[in-house]
Amino acid sequence: MQNVRSSPFLTAAKPRLKRLLALLHQQCTYASILGTDVSGKNFRVSDRVTSISDTYWGERGFVVRVFNDGWYFEYAFNELPADDNALPALADKIVAAAKTSQNTNGFTYPTPAEDEITQTFIDQVQTLPTDLGPQEIIERLTAINKQMHTHSDLLVDATVTLGYAQTSKIFLSAKKDLEQHYIWSESALIPVARKGDVTRDLYHVVSGMTGFEMLDDVATAVPELIATIVILLDAEPTPPGEYDVICSPNAVGLIAHEAFGHGVELDMFLKNRANAKEYMGKPVAAPQLKMHDGATATRHTASYLFDDEGNLGSDTVVIEGGILQAGISDALAAASLGLPPTGNGRRQTFANKAYSRMTNTYFASGTDKLDDMIASIDHGYLIMEGTSGMEDPKDWGIQCMFSYAKEIKDGKLTGKWVAPIVMTGYVPDLLKNITMISDDMSFDGGGGCGKGHKEWVKVSCGGPYIKTKARLG
Repeated sequence: MQNVRSSPFLTAAKPRLKRLLALLHQQCTYASILGTDVSGKNFRVSDRVTSISDTYWGERGFVVRVFNDGWYFEYAFNELPADDNALPALADKIVAAAKTSQNTNGFTYPTPAEDEITQTFIDQVQTLPTDLGPQEIIERLTAINKQMHTHSDLLVDATVTLGYAQTSKIFLSAKKDLEQHYIWSESALIPVARKGDVTRDLYHVVSGMTGFEMLDDVATAVPELIATIVILLDAEPTPPGEYDVICSPNAVGLIAHEAFGHGVELDMFLKNRANAKEYMGKPVAAPQLKMHDGATATRHTASYLFDDEGNLGSDTVVIEGGILQAGISDALAAASLGLPPTGNGRRQTFANKAYSRMTNTYFASGTDKLDDMIASIDHGYLIMEGTSGMEDPKDWGIQCMFSYAKEIKDGKLTGKWVAPIVMTGYVPDLLKNITMISDDMSFDGGGGCGKGHKEWVKVSCGGPYIKTKARLG
């Protein structure tokens, strides 16, 4: 195993940032500085195009937060003066801007109270992406692209991608000195097949808080993926109706993310945009359901030591015993509600505002076996591979898209597949109808999450197999 490398940029900047912080403390009751250095690449090989992107999730800069008369002001910049003599002028500029700015959100906050924490997290992986040259990576992706074609002559295109983001961040305040250095990686296999007038595509992701050792898992997934897309060429549309369904861990992750993801981000409570605000401490799901969110809830693509406001990541139990227990928060939303922050304050980049954001979101495993779950269904479907979804946190409507499902009749898989799948419904109905939860689980971190249509951050989601009732179409 190898240590993830620290950032020379942040290492060089840290002494000057501490001096800037000391100057700010002379004029403010609170000041903090977040420094970020995220570098990433994305490699893509398809039948027609080979490309390398050098800006994958990348950012480099700083954001200062100061406290001023019951509210906060933030100042972002990406060039720190090299001359110490220029730091007082920068501090004066930040404080002057804070004093003349307007409190546009109307909220006032208590003076920040922080615990004394000095902590550093340096992750380890087997193969650092920077240890492999671009040529070697492209050659390995090209081999996987060709491997996909060897399994069926019905493929008309095959794409394989491999991306990573190496993250270094520091957070400084009067009582905190935090550092973290880690990597997440992801690879996508995207085959496209055609038979007559029917064209299908699939999107399969391997991801994690890992280096490029994941390439072995990517190659291993190829045979089953191509066999799946060939079967889907004969799949029929889903007959509309309400069915008993079993959702795979990938599908369950999408449901967890959409069902009680944005709806329990506590900044949504302050804006009266989430119905969950009125249901805290009340039943919203089946008694056996437990839901988590948090940077430390599991180890995946949204894991970290501290968030973008310097609060340590945590494991928040959102639902337990079917009861809505807690939400997830950034520091300012938590302060407005009189709650401790959960370490979910995340920024798209240093130049963006911190919001309450999901991290690793999932339903916990149960005690049932998948075979028993299938045997319990007279007529329904085993739903596979979530692709996209959306929710209405205000009214709890949900819509999820899935690539395909396998028909179940008389407790057995019939061999008939349907595609694509659209699931719609009312979130509490969907979750209260859960009757069985499997004893295994897995995670998918192949996507990002936007706050509305913007403010993208990396997330993961997952869970076990669950049995429920759902409307399909």
